[in-house]
Amino acid sequence: MNGALIYAFFAALNPTLLAATTVMLLLDHPKRLLLGYLLGALMTSVTLGLVIVFALDGSAKTAQHTLSPAYDLVLGALLIAISYGISRWDQTSLAERRRRRKEAKPEKGPPLWQRTLSRGSAWMTFVVGALLTLPGASYLIGLHKISAGNPSTAGAVGMVLLFNLIMLALLEVPLVGFTVASDQTRAAIDRFKAWFAANARRLGSRLALIFGALLILRGLIYIT
Repeated sequence: MNGALIYAFFAALNPTLLAATTVMLLLDHPKRLLLGYLLGALMTSVTLGLVIVFALDGSAKTAQHTLSPAYDLVLGALLIAISYGISRWDQTSLAERRRRRKEAKPEKGPPLWQRTLSRGSAWMTFVVGALLTLPGASYLIGLHKISAGNPSTAGAVGMVLLFNLIMLALLEVPLVGFTVASDQTRAAIDRFKAWFAANARRLGSRLALIFGALLILRGLIYIT
């Protein structure tokens, strides 16, 4: 396996996937939304993975050196800046501005995208998952290592599928929970919603800082 699956765990540390999963868990019909997103993500990532492994030998290695390090460094710095901004945010003045806006105009309700997802459209999250799941550096490096191991056709397919299962664990774990222990999972999500509402600001700041630091570290590792 040439260490290929190690990079699947790096690929799982995806800020976009974490944000999407969190949003879907906070909305109605999370099981349906998660399943749609997972199927869309698998369609994109497995298809591209197989194309790279079988038809574009060496392309992953080339892309590894040109695509991701600068992207990781810029995004990491941006996330750290966002973390600092959230931590310095004056929550009291923000609440006061919101109160004044509500008094000045009638309540419009949640934004359109949230209302759409709240209807439980698996097709919508399928499309979103397919569009957002593009290969990053960790995926490309992992695919290159799979290809470099000269596996059989069945072995390569199995490795690509296993890589994706690890990479998309953030979606799969809650889905397994809904399937195996639906009531307990729903109760846990309700507790998570309550906790999230009370700690959203602090959580957002810390996650932005952690993922920003990880992205910068990953970018520096790939450069060297």
